[in-house]
Amino acid sequence: MISTDPPLDARIDFAIHNNPYLAGRRFQFKTDENGVTLEGQVGTYFQKQMAQEVILRLDGVTRIDNRVKVG
Repeated sequence: MISTDPPLDARIDFAIHNNPYLAGRRFQFKTDENGVTLEGQVGTYFQKQMAQEVILRLDGVTRIDNRVKVG
C-alpha cells in the first residue's frame, strides 16, 4: 500500500512553523526509526517544551532527543 501522508520531516517542519509559540525560531532535526533529534535555540524553557510537545504529537514519533538550548 502506498502512503499519501507527507514524509515525517515535512510534517515536523510544518508543525514547528505553524506553532505560534515557536514563530520565527529555527530548529534543526534529524529523524530515524520513529525518533527525532531536535536542536536549536529558544528564549524560554516553555518554548523548548513546546517544540518537543509539537513533535511528539505527530503520528510516527515515539521518542525525541531534545537538545534545544535556552538562552
